[in-house]
Amino acid sequence: MKKAILLACVMLASTSAFSSSKSHWAYSGHEGPENWAKLSADNIACSGNNQSPINLSGFIESELTPITFNYKKAGDEILNNGHTVQVNYKKGSHIQIEGQTFELLQFHFHAPSENVINGKSYPMEAHFVHADIKGNLAVIAVMFEKGAENKGLKNAWSKMPEEAGDKHSLTTVMSANDLLPENRDYYRFNGSLTTPPCTEGVRWFVMKNTVSASDKQISSFSHVLHEANNRPLQNVNARVILK
Repeated sequence: MKKAILLACVMLASTSAFSSSKSHWAYSGHEGPENWAKLSADNIACSGNNQSPINLSGFIESELTPITFNYKKAGDEILNNGHTVQVNYKKGSHIQIEGQTFELLQFHFHAPSENVINGKSYPMEAHFVHADIKGNLAVIAVMFEKGAENKGLKNAWSKMPEEAGDKHSLTTVMSANDLLPENRDYYRFNGSLTTPPCTEGVRWFVMKNTVSASDKQISSFSHVLHEANNRPLQNVNARVILK
């Protein structure tokens, strides 16, 4: 029972951490990324040495353990928090990696992509946010290319919240599996949240393979946010990027 209560608290805190900060912030202007660390003492990590996103390059060959996905059909609410559009996930779905189990809390989107691979940017990127029982965070990133309509997005986008603060129940509950590529090989690095408070110690797993979304689907997302919501690339510094 105590573990269940703790996990529930972690889920709430982690979801909030990825979507908001105690201070007001933006993607441009005087509250933009270059000033995040100055906006509040809570955001001091935004000036840290292990920040995300990054340009994934200079890879180190490694025998990476496959990620075990245990996602149920449990995405039941979509919201616009003013910085992204996010689908909240009911409890009970998780991944297993590196000997740990991480519960899926939510997934959200950035356009254009935040991370880039060998210098290549993508039209949109999804972040699947997870936490373990101790509050350690893990993010799976998936890149979108322009192409065929994405059937996994179709239901959610039909309920797209137009204004910041809006949220809607999804008529058809989503499965996060529908947004993942069939081949789930990945790149691995340690980083941070890409929004304030920019907490470090986040495990990042970036899928090597992309999925498609139509130009209309990508444009619809960008339209409701009114501006690009990608944080500028951060210095890799001494970190290694495994493949």
